[in-house]
Amino acid sequence: MKILHTSDWHLGKRLENFSRMEEQQAVLQEICEIADIENVDAVLVAGDLFDTFNPPTEAVDLFYKALKKLTKNGYRPVIAIAGNHDSPDRIEAPDPLARECGIIFAGYPNSIVPPFQLDSGLKVIQSSEGFVEITIPGQNIPLRVLLTPYANEFRLKTYLGNENEEHELRTLLQENWEKLAALYCDSNGVNVLLSHLFVVKKGDKQPEEPEDEKPILHVGGAQAIYTENIPKQIQYAAFGHLHRMHLVDTEPCPVYYSGSPLSYSFAEANQKKQVILIDTEPGEKAKVSQLELTKGRKLLRFRAEGIDQALEWLNENQNSLVELTMVTDTFLTAQDRKLLGNAHNGIVTIIPEVKNKTELMESKSKGIDMSKNMEELFSDYFEHSKGQKPNQDIKNLFAEILAVRDEQE
Repeated sequence: MKILHTSDWHLGKRLENFSRMEEQQAVLQEICEIADIENVDAVLVAGDLFDTFNPPTEAVDLFYKALKKLTKNGYRPVIAIAGNHDSPDRIEAPDPLARECGIIFAGYPNSIVPPFQLDSGLKVIQSSEGFVEITIPGQNIPLRVLLTPYANEFRLKTYLGNENEEHELRTLLQENWEKLAALYCDSNGVNVLLSHLFVVKKGDKQPEEPEDEKPILHVGGAQAIYTENIPKQIQYAAFGHLHRMHLVDTEPCPVYYSGSPLSYSFAEANQKKQVILIDTEPGEKAKVSQLELTKGRKLLRFRAEGIDQALEWLNENQNSLVELTMVTDTFLTAQDRKLLGNAHNGIVTIIPEVKNKTELMESKSKGIDMSKNMEELFSDYFEHSKGQKPNQDIKNLFAEILAVRDEQE
């Protein structure tokens, strides 16, 4: 059986003022093509499907179109769970219609997938809280999935039927997973775990959560889960939340974060993005391959020593989104910013780094011409602080403020 693992789509997410919708559309199309080329039997989407609880309409449209395409007209099950960015109710709302396409949603750790069967032969054989078993067309072995969507620690304990503050969450999860595995996960099928939680190998340094990500490890969140808490019957554990694809542990099975399909912050600059292909059979550890995703603009950071170096680099890296640090002898002028903007349409942030800034500021302050009127001084200050002259609207607004002040005096 071949399974594709992906996560953290964050549909609808922007980078400052830059929409990522076209890139998201392109990379989801690439994932659909990979699923077809590799002839995968099932797809796992490990949470953070959207970026917010109330995503924009175009993100919702893209989401359902991509999932429907992944199902291959109901012949390939797609199992998607809620992450910490998702509204569990929103994820489960279209479930009756989604099941008719072969899409299985789980918004809560105690969600129960109703049994159903499609004309294609895809069928949910049995299910219970946090578990589903599926028959896949063309396969003579079933797929069993332990499902644990995101919930904070208090809610997880509530859903799992234990609100004892002294009972460690990881222990409670282990007991619940082991109970389900003992009931349903024998060696006559393929057994996987699908979750959106923070998992580490006990004793290893905890990886940092993504920049701009809603953290899981905080007060009211959920403690880290250890790989040793995963039942021995599980052949592959698919996790979401961390945006960098990495192997957490090889025991008791391959435990992976697939990472996000696009880089969503400059902390992810220069990262390669992948989906994970799992090839396994009953009773055997999964064989894992990383398949690189090529769509979407790279996020790049560059530190330029002067305008000329910046312009040369920008011209060489046109298909990217850029965080540019400008090291200069003086403050950037409006003309400098215009040159940079004309050279590249993907500059997200310009970080000025002025040499001898203190001395330059003192020199500037000494050079203030107090013979100028208030409007002229404001214009000089605005250009000094913003790197460009104020436009007429700003000048008019400042003139109004002066007029009000004069009236009050």
